[in-house]
This record gives sequence, C-alpha cells and structure tokens, in this order.
Amino acid sequence: MATQPEPSVEYRARLSRGRVLRAAVALADRDGIDSLTMRNLAQELDVEAMSLYYHVANKEAVLDGIVEVVAEEIEAAIGQLELPGGGDDWRANMRSMILAARQVLLAHPWAPAVIETRTTMCPPIIRHFEAVLGVFLGAGFSYDLAHHAMHALGSRALGFNQELFAPDSVSTDSDDTLEMMEQMAAELPNLVGMMMTISHDDPDSTLGWCDDQAEFEFGLDLMLDGLETLRSRQ
Repeated sequence: MATQPEPSVEYRARLSRGRVLRAAVALADRDGIDSLTMRNLAQELDVEAMSLYYHVANKEAVLDGIVEVVAEEIEAAIGQLELPGGGDDWRANMRSMILAARQVLLAHPWAPAVIETRTTMCPPIIRHFEAVLGVFLGAGFSYDLAHHAMHALGSRALGFNQELFAPDSVSTDSDDTLEMMEQMAAELPNLVGMMMTISHDDPDSTLGWCDDQAEFEFGLDLMLDGLETLRSRQ
C-alpha cells in the first residue's frame, strides 16, 4: 500500500498549534461545540484534515487546547483588573475576579460543558486557582478554611455553576409544558409551583438552565458573605 507523501514544509508552516486552537474556538463559538470535528476544523482552516495531526494529536487534544485558550483569556481579563488591597477588600477582589472570568465564558458558552469533561487542569487554570487561593490567604484565611472555601466555590471560581441536571429545553410558555405541569402538580406541588413562578429572561447572561447572571451573583454573594463570617470566627 503506497504511503501518502508528507505535506511540504511550506504547507505545514501555514499552521501552528495556536492557530489550530484559535480556529477551533471560533468554530465552536459560531456553530456550537458539536460542530467541532477534525474535518470541520480542517475546512475552517482550509487545509487537509491530516495536516492537523502535526499540531494536535486528536480531538481530545483539541478540547484540552481550547480550554487552555479560554483559560488564558480569563487570566488576561483578570490581569486587567485594578483590585484594591487584601484584608477587608477580599470579597470585592474575589467577586471581581470571578465575574471577569464569567464574562469570558459568556463569550464562549460551550466552554463550561467542555471544562467539566477535562481530566487534568491546564497551566492557566492552575494559575487561576493559585490566584484565588492567594486572595483567601491574603485575607487571613487559614489553609484549612481556604481549602474548604475552594471546595465550596467549585466551578464558581471559574465563573459558572455546575447544574444538578439541565434539560435540553425548558419553557413554561409552551402548551405541552403547561399540560405536563398540571399533571405533575398533585404529586410535586413544590417543584411545579417554583417552576411555574421563576423565569430567566436574560438569555445573553445564561450559561446553563438556571445559570444566568442574577442566579450566579446571588449564589456567589451568599457564599462570599458566609465565608467572611467564618473568617471572622477563626
């Protein structure tokens, strides 16, 4: 079986790992993460699919890489913040850092789901958590309390909430949903009552079913206030 000739040096020079990953991010932003295949990525770059493998080993490597790109954007966004000193300002600092991270994710709404599938953390994410931990320690948190705080924040430290479940589509305005709610009301009055009452009417601030900006900030502030209470009791 004849082997295919390797692309020329000039041909391969058109690509780099960075260029491939930036194209992957652009493709996911425009067409959704499900559109990100090696074939579609090659078309995005106007190259042969096989040429991608000189820069990324497979699709999993692409997914690792685009998380790294997003994490670098988070790092850059936080680096532009003018944060006050530590101590009593720690909550304001933490809030600003986390909301800056969230603004990056809102530009890449596919990113939370991909981040959750990664088995290792890339260097920019590790540096982000180092900075978050630094805010806690600078405010006088013990290592033990800071450790608890990091666990409590979880994905919020990166700007998104991990949903317990996220149905593909939920709309209390559709006739089918209203009929389903009526059927469930007798058995699940509390859940049905809540779902018929709440609304998330700002889709541009949403990263999940109930992960819109208002809900995210409510939970974040509640957690930061609680951590401040614990810090003051040390």
